[in-house]
Amino acid sequence: MSADVALPDGLEARDRPAGPVAVRLALVGQGMRSVLVFRADVLVGTVSTVLRVVLVMLVWNAVYGERGSVSGVDRADAVGYAVLGALFAVMFQPWHFSSLNTRVRDGSVVFDIMRPVGLITQTVAAQLGSSLANVPKAVVGLALALLVGAVPAPSTWWQTGAFVLSAVLGLVIAIQCNLIVGLTAFWTTDVGGAYMIYSMAAAFCSGSLIPLWFMPDGLAGVLRALPFSAQIFTPLSIWFDRSPEWDVLGELALQAGWIVVLAFAAHLVWQRALRRTVINGG
Repeated sequence: MSADVALPDGLEARDRPAGPVAVRLALVGQGMRSVLVFRADVLVGTVSTVLRVVLVMLVWNAVYGERGSVSGVDRADAVGYAVLGALFAVMFQPWHFSSLNTRVRDGSVVFDIMRPVGLITQTVAAQLGSSLANVPKAVVGLALALLVGAVPAPSTWWQTGAFVLSAVLGLVIAIQCNLIVGLTAFWTTDVGGAYMIYSMAAAFCSGSLIPLWFMPDGLAGVLRALPFSAQIFTPLSIWFDRSPEWDVLGELALQAGWIVVLAFAAHLVWQRALRRTVINGG
């Protein structure tokens, strides 16, 4: 509704039809509220994140023992990488917040398909919101890690900027991968098993559990060619790069390329899902 058109009696300005950007932001906000509304869960999740930082730091220090480096990786880098990897996992693996699987199984997804805002937009916005809702937990954990010296600070401001940009790109890639796995519900109506396999594969292949630095060269090369490493290993490798140069731009370009490829793949899966949709009860 344009600004020069009088509103009917009793219709407030907030009741005007929202634009597409406002609608998407509202969906993201709804995804955040679905996580933050349970204050006890937020508190427990924050405490759990802090404990995870402490435990990961203790375990990796114990693994190194008296050794200063293993496979050419210093103790400080390995411990810091493991801590940051654990914090990334808090934000980058929000598939359990998506209701797509349930809505396909009970048939209510048919109403989502008919809404003005597409189902893909709804799902992506909800996952983005749930990920952003976990950012405060990760920030608290990162503050603790920096305070106790478990994670070294980046050496330059532009390295910090490159890390933040890479982390954002990694989040987009993670959401795209989650979306593609979730869309398989249109064929199976239950993606619990697929999500379990995907979560284990993503945790290992992304370098969240074990840095790719410790992998055999052949395996590490294969994993770096997959989109999983672009989610977590790429931004963390930028953080711990002691002499970052122009190769950082290549890493960022590779992440951007994966975003384009995964967007095209998600579009193809979605188009086929629409043609094969089976709604229980007709």
